[in-house]
Amino acid sequence: MENIESVKKVAFDLARFYENNYGCCSQCVLAAIKNTVGSNISDDVFKSCTGLGAGLAGAGYACGALTGGIMALSCFVGRDIENFPDPDGIRFKTFKLARRLVERFEKEYGENGGDCSAIQTKLMGRSYDILNGERDEFISAGGHDDVCPVVCGKAAEWVVEMLNEEGLI
Repeated sequence: MENIESVKKVAFDLARFYENNYGCCSQCVLAAIKNTVGSNISDDVFKSCTGLGAGLAGAGYACGALTGGIMALSCFVGRDIENFPDPDGIRFKTFKLARRLVERFEKEYGENGGDCSAIQTKLMGRSYDILNGERDEFISAGGHDDVCPVVCGKAAEWVVEMLNEEGLI
């Protein structure tokens, strides 16, 4: 893609805007990809990643920006239901691409860089349980102003970069 840098910037800006204004990091990354290079990402896929936000249902486990990014990658290179037996090993190609995104998170955020709580602790000094009374503290600490929106933006940018490197966009 000729204008990859501008597309990466748009994806970053969209994901950041979505997280800042709407929340649910997994959906914010997926929507940014859908609205830049992923017209093949369906509304059902977008809807299905709602529960992945805030570290899997708000539990602080796998980062929603990461899981949303992996869902986006899978929409480009994942196996279809018609190819469930997968004799060509498409799922393993998908795993390798998804692993690259995990490694980007680890490089950026440390050894446990795919973990929502670990990212929050690294960037905010502690993690927050937004479903159990700590949502206001999370917001006051900049969770939806700077921290998570930038994490989402970087994830969307990295996904666009990877899709371009693989010749998928």
